[in-house]
Amino acid sequence: MPDIPSAPVLLGNQPGSFPHSVLAERHPAIIKQVREAFPYEPAQHRALDQLLANCTEGTIEPLPADAHDRDHWESWGLRAYTGRSWFDVPWLWSESWFYRRLLQAVGYFGPGPWQGIDPFRPFKRAELDSAETDEELAALGDLTGRSAADQAQALLHGSLWGNRADLGFRLSAEGARDADAAPGLVADDSDRLWSLLDTTGPGAGTLCLVADNAGRELVPDLLLVAHLLDSGRIGRAVLHVKPYPYYVSDATTADVVDALRRLTGAGGAAAAYGRRLWSALADGRLALRAHPFSCAPLPYQEMPGDLRAEFASATLTIVKGDLNYRRLVGDRRWAPTTAFADVTGYFPGPVAALRTLKSDVITGLGADTEAALVAAEDQRWRTSGTHALIQVRDVR
Repeated sequence: MPDIPSAPVLLGNQPGSFPHSVLAERHPAIIKQVREAFPYEPAQHRALDQLLANCTEGTIEPLPADAHDRDHWESWGLRAYTGRSWFDVPWLWSESWFYRRLLQAVGYFGPGPWQGIDPFRPFKRAELDSAETDEELAALGDLTGRSAADQAQALLHGSLWGNRADLGFRLSAEGARDADAAPGLVADDSDRLWSLLDTTGPGAGTLCLVADNAGRELVPDLLLVAHLLDSGRIGRAVLHVKPYPYYVSDATTADVVDALRRLTGAGGAAAAYGRRLWSALADGRLALRAHPFSCAPLPYQEMPGDLRAEFASATLTIVKGDLNYRRLVGDRRWAPTTAFADVTGYFPGPVAALRTLKSDVITGLGADTEAALVAAEDQRWRTSGTHALIQVRDVR
């Protein structure tokens, strides 16, 4: 890797900063929402009260001696951070620790009657079953008469914008390049992305897609995978999901199944996509992975060897969403003009990031783009979710 100017790791100890607001405000709100979403018993209520006090005013505590993942967390930094304020350790670490402790508080890891009950499932299902999802799935019918290239570009933008997917489904290959058709697209390497997937037929390779959120954001990811398989641009896809609930809406295997059932039950073009994906899982053209490192509080630069080997063998790895972007480039206050290729130079194969901007981390912008964003919005553009990017690093 080339020499990269150092950038500070993001912490949550600066009042008024976005990381501080997540730790001090968002996490207590999530505890309240989870408490109200289930008829938890007194033990869970006491544990949630303890977590609320600990995450806002206390220090990081060790896991119980019998915790199934204690060795993982100790290797991920728990020993070093025990006894320190949640606000004084890397923000990525403390966020991940919060969700691990929340699962412990509600009894997810068991044993007991609440073992395996996803505390975020009601929120995921409400979004998946919404009228907005109906509208987005109905819009799929508009794609059927278009060229394969138009469909591919529309579905790429659907995956990029997540729950703004209704916009993506309307995009043509030409319109996707217009500022009016895809507002807020601050970096667009889509041509390079397609060039990596330009082999069709028997020579088509494997796509790894590292999923982000469930619900209305997972559906367009699955639709993109289905199209790439159907068009022969890839011969096989591997969808990486979380091994257990994480960051409220992150996708697990159960969420993939829910999304497929939603598609197959929708009728029309959506149902056809769902059936093809269901068959692809059955015959091995689509595979699911739930690697423990997917819930690690660490950047992907520290990925274990088996995961590195899998990404190295892929024709392309697409990394979806804001959290995965932070893990891909490192959760640091980079200068926005820092080259994306430089900070991802460690990645073992070609990699693409599809991400809406919802946190401070950003790389790969042109100086003119950064200046225009700052002039229009100061620093709000970093976290508003109204801007997005497609960035690619090709190792060929």
